[in-house]
Formats: sequence, structure tokens, C-alpha cells
Amino acid sequence: MGKKVKKEETPPKDVFDPLLIESKAPETVVLMLSSPENDVLAKACDALYKFASKGDENKLTLLGLGALEHLYKLISHEDPIVRRNAIMIFGIMASNHDVKNVLKELDATNSLISQLAPEEDVVIHEFATLCLAHIAVEYTTKVKIFEQGGLEPLIRLLGSPDPDVTKNSLECIYLLVQDFQIRAAVRELNVIPHLLGLLESEYPVIQLLALRTLEVISKDRETRIILEENNGLDCLLNILETNELSDLHIETLAVLGNCLEDVQTLQQIQMTGGLKKLLSFLEVSTVPDIQKNAAKAITKAAHDSEIRKILHWEEAEKFLVSLLETNSDEGKIAASQAISAMCENIDSKSVLGLRGIPQLVQLLSSYNEEVKEAAVTALTNLTTASPRNISAVAEAGGIVPLMNTLKSQRDGAIVSAITVLTNLSMQEPFLTTIQSHGIMSALVGPLRSTNSRVQSKAAFAVAAFGCDADARTELRNAGGLRPLAGLLHSKNEEVRRNACWAVMVCGNDEQSAVELCRLGALDILEEINQSTKRKNMFSEAALEKLLDNNLSQKYSRMGYLSSHNIIANGFYDCGQTKRGWKFLSLEELSKQGLNDRRAIIFINAEPREEEKMSPTFHLSPVNLSKCPAGELMYLSLNFRDCNILKKCIIFFYVRKGKGKKEEEKPEEVTQVTPEVREEINLENSHWLPPPDFILMDYINDAFKTILPLTTTREQVVALAQLVADKMGGPIEKENLQNFCWELLMSETEFELKSNIVPIGKIKKGTFYHRALLFKVIADRIGIGCSLVRGKYNRAWNEVTLFVDSPKGHLFPPQEYVVDLMFEPGCLMKQGTAKADRYKCI
Repeated sequence: MGKKVKKEETPPKDVFDPLLIESKAPETVVLMLSSPENDVLAKACDALYKFASKGDENKLTLLGLGALEHLYKLISHEDPIVRRNAIMIFGIMASNHDVKNVLKELDATNSLISQLAPEEDVVIHEFATLCLAHIAVEYTTKVKIFEQGGLEPLIRLLGSPDPDVTKNSLECIYLLVQDFQIRAAVRELNVIPHLLGLLESEYPVIQLLALRTLEVISKDRETRIILEENNGLDCLLNILETNELSDLHIETLAVLGNCLEDVQTLQQIQMTGGLKKLLSFLEVSTVPDIQKNAAKAITKAAHDSEIRKILHWEEAEKFLVSLLETNSDEGKIAASQAISAMCENIDSKSVLGLRGIPQLVQLLSSYNEEVKEAAVTALTNLTTASPRNISAVAEAGGIVPLMNTLKSQRDGAIVSAITVLTNLSMQEPFLTTIQSHGIMSALVGPLRSTNSRVQSKAAFAVAAFGCDADARTELRNAGGLRPLAGLLHSKNEEVRRNACWAVMVCGNDEQSAVELCRLGALDILEEINQSTKRKNMFSEAALEKLLDNNLSQKYSRMGYLSSHNIIANGFYDCGQTKRGWKFLSLEELSKQGLNDRRAIIFINAEPREEEKMSPTFHLSPVNLSKCPAGELMYLSLNFRDCNILKKCIIFFYVRKGKGKKEEEKPEEVTQVTPEVREEINLENSHWLPPPDFILMDYINDAFKTILPLTTTREQVVALAQLVADKMGGPIEKENLQNFCWELLMSETEFELKSNIVPIGKIKKGTFYHRALLFKVIADRIGIGCSLVRGKYNRAWNEVTLFVDSPKGHLFPPQEYVVDLMFEPGCLMKQGTAKADRYKCI
């Protein structure tokens, strides 16, 4: 048999020999990611990694070619090289925003976390953590990493020998702990020792990330306790004492700042001398960021009263005051804010006021609005309930810059400036000084603000500074009453309350009261007082004050004037005003001309300027000793010269107590030139009501014949008879309907060509005419009486008199209604026979 020859094996028909492929088109390489061959996949991934590393444009190109979907499958590939190269591309591409969105849609976090297993290659760890650090910026991704168990492997990798793995893992943890729920989980996984160990790393970036992570998680008290247990505070203080680590000082102070918020931790630092070291370090530091962060740390810590005490004991105020003089605006702001917080401690307030107020006053002139706001806020806290600091602000020349701060662009600065000025107003000398600088005019701008805090403080300041008549006049002339009245509409309770308070104060002036009424303040206040929710402690008082200084409108609205409401020249009665109707001024009514409406009765017992020297009203120089008592009192009530007024009053009371013999003794002759008291400013009006000479005669007669009577009862009776005599005499009840006063009134109106009639022109007067005249004269001669409007043209006067007791017993005073129509001078007891009373009146 012949020897068999071995046959050569032929390769399968469907297998190629090794083939080297080169391509410059990314589309081709992306297609290779679908290859079943591991070697092709590994080389394609390596090529794509180099391509993506060249810039964002290439990353977007690969994203558009769908490379990310193929790579997502490959990061779980069984071949470690393919898996490593795919992860590398993931890590480098994840820095792009659009890539992050696609990774979020692919839900790649679970696959990436699985690559953090201890047995995986360090390169896989590096790029998997890099990718996680890129996508952990999104809140939803943070939650997924946490829920899918990514925290534990990340913390474990903090101990990796590869610095890139450590850095990426630490950065990812730093992003995750921004969420407070994850902070608690990180604490439970004992991350503090790892972070403290990384502070000794030779890589500054790792040290910074470790400190920043500590700063975030040390916001929780439980973390601060663990940090103290692991000697973390000593470690942090050592960093501050090491000049070579100056680039870490800012972040270290941020961590210590959190530790200062805990009383126990702060006490521990103090006991070991660390707090004194810290403050000493801060005082000598010239790094603006360090100074700023330290002041911010003190601000946060000073919210606790016990911590404020500790900081005061360690003289933290020195550092804060020194920081006010730095060149850094941020440092000045932080120092001012810390001073504001420390002011809650009384001892600190005293120290800071003594040392810091001059510097804070200087900062009010800063061009930086934030600096100005922080400084004036500190002054607010320093001057609140501190008379000594109030004086210090004034002595430092703070009033003018505070006034200038009212023009600030920041609402907070305006609010604080108003508060400081209001605090200063608590002391009389400073109140006068501030008023002299035009505070009321300066408050008009804040009153117009749209910020409720500014509005509230401005209204409060108007109430504080409006105690002076000149100040109220200044506000009125500056146009401040309109915005003030507008604040009554505010939905903010505090603004509304302070506005009512300010209106009440401004209402002390008759002109201001009239202007506020014209602006609708009365209607608003009535609406407020009808609401149980909107009514406040000042709304009713403001309404009453406006009416008391605008008696014409009060009588028209309320139908009542009390004995304290003294009718002055310029008063007019236009009848009962219906709710919702506009109350017209006397000038506006004068322009309506003669019509068929009821007559408007006005009071003006004052001559015009050109008539004051006429023979009727010119009084020659008189000897006060020979002047009858009634005339003397009349003169005294009309003198504007205070010295003459004093002499009249002295002579009046001296003569009341002297006998006839003493009265006959010659007295010093005093030259008197009387000038009738101007009770309402009519010169500024375009229309001047004519003087009522007849009323002047009535008043003069009352001074001569009624005032000398010995008892008030006699005076009331005599005045009632005088009024009835001047207005048609007594009327029989049965003939009341025949008392045709309307016809005579119409004739008077036609004669005057006006509905406005001086009360002296009325020769036949009914109930409301007589009651008004009685009130006018009674007010002039000092008889207290009220004026009440009834229905059907009724009106009456009520007086309070003491009851005579035959046995000498003292009874309380009683109110009586004065009859002016039927039995003039008859006094009817108030509240006894109400039906009979209305028959009589």
C-alpha cells in the first residue's frame, strides 16, 4: 500500500484573513460599533474617543450619528477592553449639555454605577465617575444615583490610589449632597473620616473639593457633632495656621462658619482657644474674601443669643469694626450685616455703637447702594431702644446723610433710613434739627412708593414728625397729603394702620383736615370703620380728628357738634349731606349762584383787611383798668399779640377778685390796638365771604350783657332770650305753622343774589337757625354747649349744668336742652320726657 499523503486544510469560505481598515469618516466608524468582533469594537471605540476629545463640535457630530445609543449597549459588554473604551467615550462626551439630555433619556445611571465595582479596571472607574459627575448636576439624576445605590461605591472610591478617580468621585458626592436628604444618607455612610483624610492630599483640587463638601454637609448639626468627634475642628484650625495652605483658607472658614452656629461646638472651640485664634487670624488677614466670609459666618452664628454672648466675650466686635474700614465693598457689607446681627446683644450694641457708628455714618455717603443699605440697616438696629447710640449718630453728623439716603434706589435703604430718623426723633433736639432739614418734603417720595414696607415706614414717620404745625404745613405744601390719603386704601394692615395714624396727626391742622377731606379721606375712613376686619385703633380717631377740624363737614355729615367743637369764622351749614355725595367748599357753593335749594348759612364775624381799620371796628387806645369785663374778655379773645392777650387775661382775673375801692385806683394805661383773630385763612381763597357786621354786634352785645352774669345758668337763659329776640322772638306753639320764615329767607337770598346767607341777615329764624346762632355766640363767650340736628328743620342745643341743692349736697352735672322757640331760656332735662322734649323743640 502506498503511503497516505496528508491533505492541506482549507479555511472556511465565509472567513476573511485579517483585514486592516482605515477610515477618516466618523459615519463609517459609528457603523463599526455594530460589529460582532470585539477587536473591531475596541478599535472603533478608541478612534471615536480620540475624535470626541477634540471638541464639542465633534461630540455633537457623534450624537447626531446615533453613536450614543450604540455606546450605551457597549458599556455593559462582556469584553473588558470594549467596555473600557466605551466608558471612556461616555465620560468625555458627558460634558456636553445635549449629550446629558440623551443620557437622561437612556437612563444610563444604573449601568454607570455597575461599573464602580471593586474588580473593575481603574480606567473604567475614572471615566464612569467622570460621567456621573457630569450628569449629577441635574436634580432628577441625583435622585436616581441615590436611589440606585450610587453613594456607597462613590464613597468607597474616595480611597482609590488613582487621584483622578478620587477627584471625580468627590466631585460627584459634592453635587449629590446639595440635596438635604442625601446629606443625611452620606453622613450615615461615615463620609467624614474620608473627607478629613483628603485634606492632606497632595493635590489642591482634591483638598478644595473636600472642604467644599464639608461646608455643605456641616450645615446639619449632626454632621458638626461627628466632625468634632473626629477632631475635624483642630484639623481646620491647623489649615488656617499654615501659610502654605493659604489657598484653602476661604473654604476652611466656610466650614468653621457653620460650626459657629452650634453653641456646643462653639463652646468647644472656645475652650481649646480656637475661637481666639480664629478671631486673631481674621483681624490680621488682608484677603477680602476671607474677611467677607468670616463676617458672614459671624452673621449666621449671631442669630443665637448664647452664641452672641460668646462672641462678645471674645471681642468679635473689634474685627467687625476694623472690617468697616477695608477697601472691599463686599467686606463692608458683610461687616455691617454682622453688626446688625450682633446688636441683639445689649453689651455688643453698646460696644459697636461707641466704636462703629462714625464709620457706619461715613458709609452712608458711599456710591455703592448695597454698602449704603447695609450700613443704614446696622444703624437701625444700633439706635433702636438705645438713647446713647441715637446721640452718637447725631454727633457723628448722621442726619444729613440719612436724609440723602431717602433718595436711594433700594427700598431696604429707604426703610432703614426712615427708621433711624424716627428713632432720632425720640429726642427733642434731634427732632427739631431733622424737621429743619425738610423731613416732611423728603417723605413725599417714600409715601408714593409701591413697596408696602416703605409706605408703612413713611406713614409712621409722618405721624412722628407731624407733631409740629410747621411740619404739617410743609407736608401739605409739598403735596404729601394726596399719597397719604391714598395709603388708606392699602390692603396691607400695617400700612393702613400707620396711614390712619398719620392722617390723625395731620388732621390737627384745619387746612390739612379740609384738604384731606377734599381728597376723600373721610369717605375711606368711614368705609374702614364699617369693616370689622379693616378697622384699627387709629381709624376711628383719625375720622374724629378730621371732622373736629372741619366742623362744617362734621355738622353736615354727623349732624352734631360737641361742646369741644368751637365754631370759627368760615363755618357754614349747608344741610345734611347724603352718603356718597361730594361735600362742596364755600367757594364752590358760591359759584352755583341763586337757586331753589335751601339757604347756606355761614359764619364770619371778622372784617376784611381793608375794613379792619374802619370806624366801626377801630378801637382807640384804651385803659384796661376802665374796660368793662365783657369787653375785656372780647378783646382778649381777638388779640393775636401774645403780650396784649396776657395783659387782658391778667387784668380780667385780677379785677374779678378786687373790691370796688381797688377798682377805682388808677392803673397803668396800656395802649391796645386790637386785631381780630384770624380763625381760617381766607386770604388764599379766590372768593371771600363778606363780613357779618350784624353778627359782630350780636357777639359784642353778648360780651357786654351776658358774660358779666354770675352763673352759667343765668348766662344760658339770657343768651337764649337774646337769640330768640334777634330771630323773630318767641313763637306760640299753635302759631308755629304761621311763622313764615321761608318767605323772608327767600327775599334775603334774592337781595344777596346768592344762596349763601350770613346768619346776621336772618331776622326770622326757625329751630336750626337759632340753634346755630346760640352755639356761635356761646362758643365766643365761653359757654359750653352742643349743637344737634334733628329732622324737619329741627335743631337744638344741649348744655351741662350743675344742679342747685338746698341742703348743700353736691350732685353730678346734668344735661339740659335749651328752648329757643316757644319759651326762650326754658331748660328741659335731657332724657326724662323724650316725647315732651320733641314737642317743645
